[in-house]
Amino acid sequence: MAAKKTTVPTSSTFDKELFKRSVLYNVRTLYRKTMEEATPQQIFQAVAYAVKDQIVENWMETQKQYEKKDPKTVYYLSMEFLMGRALGNDLINMQGYQQVKEALEELGVDINMVEDQEPDAALGNGGLGRLAACFLDSLATLGYSAYGCGIRYRYGMFKQKIVDGYQVEVPDNWLVDGNPLELRRPEYAKEVKFGGYVSVHQDETGRSHFRQEGYQSVTAIPYDMPIVGYGNGIVNTLRIWDAQPVECFQLDSFDKGDYHKAVEQENLARNIVEVLYPNDNHYAGKELRLKQQYFFISASVQEAVAKYMRNHSDIRNFHEKVTFQLNDTHPTVAVAELMRILMDEYFLTWDEAWAVTTKTCAYTNHTIMSEALEKWPIELFSRLLPRIYQIVEEINRRFVLEIEAKYPGNQEKVRKMAIIYDGQVKMAHLAIAAGYSVNGVARLHTEILKNQELKDFYEMMPEKFNNKTNGITQRRFLLHGDPLLAEWVTAHVGADWITDLPKIKKLAVYADDAKAQHEFMNIKYQNKVRLAEYIREHNGIEVDPRSIFDVQVKRLHEYKRQLLNILHIMYLYNELKENPEMEFYPRTFIFGAKAAAGYKNAKLTIKLINSVADVINNDDSIHGKIKVVFIENYRVSNAEWIFAAADVSEQISTASKEASGTGNMKFMLNGAVTLGTMDGANVEIVEEVGKENAFIFGLSSDEVINYENNGGYDPMEIFNSDADIRKVLMQLINGTYSQDTELFRDLYNSLLNTLSTSRADTYFILKDFKSYAEAQKRVEEAYKDEKGWAKKAILNIAHSGKFTSDRTIQQYVDEIWHLDKVRLPKKSAAKKQ
Repeated sequence: MAAKKTTVPTSSTFDKELFKRSVLYNVRTLYRKTMEEATPQQIFQAVAYAVKDQIVENWMETQKQYEKKDPKTVYYLSMEFLMGRALGNDLINMQGYQQVKEALEELGVDINMVEDQEPDAALGNGGLGRLAACFLDSLATLGYSAYGCGIRYRYGMFKQKIVDGYQVEVPDNWLVDGNPLELRRPEYAKEVKFGGYVSVHQDETGRSHFRQEGYQSVTAIPYDMPIVGYGNGIVNTLRIWDAQPVECFQLDSFDKGDYHKAVEQENLARNIVEVLYPNDNHYAGKELRLKQQYFFISASVQEAVAKYMRNHSDIRNFHEKVTFQLNDTHPTVAVAELMRILMDEYFLTWDEAWAVTTKTCAYTNHTIMSEALEKWPIELFSRLLPRIYQIVEEINRRFVLEIEAKYPGNQEKVRKMAIIYDGQVKMAHLAIAAGYSVNGVARLHTEILKNQELKDFYEMMPEKFNNKTNGITQRRFLLHGDPLLAEWVTAHVGADWITDLPKIKKLAVYADDAKAQHEFMNIKYQNKVRLAEYIREHNGIEVDPRSIFDVQVKRLHEYKRQLLNILHIMYLYNELKENPEMEFYPRTFIFGAKAAAGYKNAKLTIKLINSVADVINNDDSIHGKIKVVFIENYRVSNAEWIFAAADVSEQISTASKEASGTGNMKFMLNGAVTLGTMDGANVEIVEEVGKENAFIFGLSSDEVINYENNGGYDPMEIFNSDADIRKVLMQLINGTYSQDTELFRDLYNSLLNTLSTSRADTYFILKDFKSYAEAQKRVEEAYKDEKGWAKKAILNIAHSGKFTSDRTIQQYVDEIWHLDKVRLPKKSAAKKQ
């Protein structure tokens, strides 16, 4: 079946000569250099400023249209936005990538070199932050008014270094050269107050007025980053807040010799924005996290209210033009902050303020793990946020009365549902009580929330609960990240998939076409060669692009079961050592993951992966049949290459534990086949592509939940009865992979230790091990059939249409937010640079 050759759409109005002059001008005026003299970083800065000049015109026109049409706006409140590099994505969405590439070539510059000079913005870490970034891309592309609101972290979570196999956290100094694609907006600065006490004053009518006094404060300064919609001229805004001292430097204190006091305010501000997710296994860390959350929420809510009042007169109608989406529990303090502003600054009554707040705030739950549902000690919360605590206390008092009215005499319901209980403020409970919508992020996840974790809330207020299965932006993860495959897809089905991913389903007719299969496998091979070169450069390991690239890249957590993966690799290695002549298709196992700085077992798993890699990669006797690679500092920019090169997508979380996952969707879009449990969005992926085009193993979510609730699983029985598994586990503590036989003892104990108060093998690694090993054998057999494998891969791409963030956002719009689409006048969308 012949494919018609087409190209990705490009802008017909791009002025190449003007762009070249702009770059040359920027190099000269910013650095007093010619192009030949400029460093790669200086050239990147010059190019980025030239691109921003074009973006700003549409950015201004977008805001002008928003002011004119006054659409409802969503404020997407999130602790993290994992944006990746901006320049290439902006050019793709401006439809100017090819023209800029050509213009730079005429200046003697390679666009890939320019893109590589841009650091990934250190504003996020995991799936939560990447989802937020995809959502912003989709909101702009679909033409909806939106702000992302977060923190301008100076060092991100951390930059991961691997030293002697261990994760070492170093600052991610992404702003060292500045960020040319942001705008500082000091005219919208806001004061954020911490601590002190609340005084109460009564006016002549007898109404009480509350005032926070004796507080410390910082100034929140917004920096705006443009979010460019694809091909429509729309430019929305990611607003990230930096903290500055209210009084920069106290000279009188310095002159008196009190040097600490002289910079006290500066230190308070700096600490708030230095890192994402500071270690909170101590009191100071908990306090800093709460400060961070209130800091960006207070600033964002204050500005949202101020922006609304610049064009409207009645704050009581705020919810008609504004909605806040709380991305997990971190932003939940927005509920009380909005109440504070409405009552203390606009003098609404409690009932009036509550009516507005409960029509404004909506909550997305991202986890089934109870430890991720934030709870704050009352002492800390009330001391740091005294007025906010008063408001939360009153919300709780009224909510408990509702519970008691609904369930008279049922104190167990109060215990399970109260916002304040057992000395803790429970943020998820506050979000549910005050939110007009509560959504999960995959169908299975939402059902578990309704039937297990949040069952009591669902029974009391079922109308609030709904599902919005996550999605990803195909513009970042196919059009930009995998240009060879993107061009091939476009040649076969046209370019409509770029903004309407379900159109990619037309690719299915090519799944049995021998020519298409050969072309696809050749593209995959080229992408594997690209990644192999990256691995050789960064890891010093030679990997064979003809081997199976089996990939697990995601945040390191025990429930995601990287440990299962590496234990199975140890098992395969044992098999090869015992049977050197056995039939075995070469495998390259690729990991990428950051572990939270205070998460001991997660960091130990990274060490184990690297220790196993050291042994296997240097064993000449297996002739390179297994290679193990841990990619340092996994992030969006190297993820694009990894997804493009993967053959097998490892999605092996314990069933019922993964809310959704989005890496599974990125792999699918790039033609990798899922090896996974029926967990999170894997369930829906298998529904779309068919079970025959995935490799499913392991316990079901119902089986896991049954074992958790009723017992009946003893990992020691498996240890005693299965010699293969026993050998692998003993290798953790017998010196096979470390001269220190106690190094991996904690991992061994986590799987077997019956003396612990917690259940051994919490995440059913040994229970699922044999099923996983059998699924891996099926992968090997399937891959040997190149045509059959190509068919599976092409069908995965063809059935990925559901998993676009464009679909997810449209569902949020239709079912939760009720936004109005805005289109720019045609002359603006196609304006010349």
